[in-house]
Amino acid sequence: MKTVNHWIGGKTVEGASGNYGPVTDPATGEVTTQVALASTAEVDAAVRTAKEAFQTWGQSSLAARTKVLFAYRALLDAHRDEIAELITAEHGKVHSDALGEVARGLEIVELACGITTQLKGELSTSVSNRVDVAAIRQPLGVVAGITPFNFPAMVPMWMFPLAVACGNTFVLKPSEKDPSAANRLAELAKEAGLPDGVLNVVHGDKVAVDALLGHPDVVAVSFVGSTPIARYIHTTAAANGKRVQALGGAKNHMLVLPDADLDAAADAAVSAAYGSAGERCMAISAVVAVGSIGDALVEKIRERAEKIKIGPGNDPTSEMGPLITAAHRDKVASYVKGAADQGAEVVLDGTGYTVDGYENGHWIGLSLLDHVRTDSDAYRDEIFGPVLCVLRAETYEEGVALINASPFGNGTAIFTRDGGAARRFQLEIQAGMVGVNVPIPVPVGYHSFGGWKDSLFGDHHIYGNDGIHFYTRGKVVTTRWPDPSEAPAGVDLGFPRNH
Repeated sequence: MKTVNHWIGGKTVEGASGNYGPVTDPATGEVTTQVALASTAEVDAAVRTAKEAFQTWGQSSLAARTKVLFAYRALLDAHRDEIAELITAEHGKVHSDALGEVARGLEIVELACGITTQLKGELSTSVSNRVDVAAIRQPLGVVAGITPFNFPAMVPMWMFPLAVACGNTFVLKPSEKDPSAANRLAELAKEAGLPDGVLNVVHGDKVAVDALLGHPDVVAVSFVGSTPIARYIHTTAAANGKRVQALGGAKNHMLVLPDADLDAAADAAVSAAYGSAGERCMAISAVVAVGSIGDALVEKIRERAEKIKIGPGNDPTSEMGPLITAAHRDKVASYVKGAADQGAEVVLDGTGYTVDGYENGHWIGLSLLDHVRTDSDAYRDEIFGPVLCVLRAETYEEGVALINASPFGNGTAIFTRDGGAARRFQLEIQAGMVGVNVPIPVPVGYHSFGGWKDSLFGDHHIYGNDGIHFYTRGKVVTTRWPDPSEAPAGVDLGFPRNH
């Protein structure tokens, strides 16, 4: 059986704890790999290695860093199919979806390649007599990233390329459910010329997470995952004096107004709800139909959803793959099975779905629930699977109030032909990312990603300008150089004369 070990100091380091976790092929249900689970001592070794590497990497020139990043970008591009295959084998998503994940991660590498512009400081000359003031940004030191199973390549690439471009060193703790992509990203970084110890990967469970959160030499922690864990990460890391950005869960709504193109809205709803089997924090999981269009919209969604082909991710004809684990599949199915008892109309029931020849895979079909109540479990919880809830609202105002009442505020969308309504929506809605006739408003790499309310803990969104600010800290330097022609002015206990 294949074993995934740690990557520390530019080389593979075998697990020493004696603890291993299973890695399953979701399409077959078979355990194909075991992953080493780090002890506190192993995490400490990775952090110490990163701290030592920071002594030189933190002082390296921007030219040296960007040279590595440009080479890294080229290697990732050349190996994108290989990385996508690793994702499909352990996560289960279809190959095209995995390729899309790698492409979105590459956007952040490209942003990091331009770090020379992003780290330019500010200078004010002659603020007083021969006094200049400069503002500069410097790296933090050793930073850590804790990433989820649903995007095992993209989310790590949201973090470490910017962090190392800014001069930090990095310890990555990826999900133990699909760990291989993270190691391959680290191997390619070394091949690109990244010095040993700048990027380290330690695999593990809560033991490893807590070791990072409590380690005195870890200065900052980035996290993406569920809201309960994000809250724990933020609370624990902040209590230990660390800078934290912790992105949590979501219940993303799509508001469809009566004037919307219903075919376009139905296409968008199916793509956004069921893509990647619904295992993404930016999935549309609730559609709010305004006015009399609800029945027609639900019928159009049903027609499209019934045609989606579900199968193994390595089958080119598959449009949706399995869920990550059998336990998660069963949990998702429980929401559908209980929906009718809580007032919903089950238009499509995807529970009990299997694929011929892959009967032991973690399969579930597409589910569509109509007339869902806001007090039902299917609406209140982040299901993280291919289940779409449809709610009804009589007016635009009622729909907006419904969305704003949600404790989550990650992303949302409106479908309409009315520019005035769209403008109102983007100003009135309480969410961090808004789409206008765009169902999954994930920002491009040079804008930052992050939500509001229970979808984000901490002050900084991820990547973009927020990411650069998160991985650096500002310093202001005030200088005065005497003019060679003048004698010293002597002691003056008053305020500096600025005017």
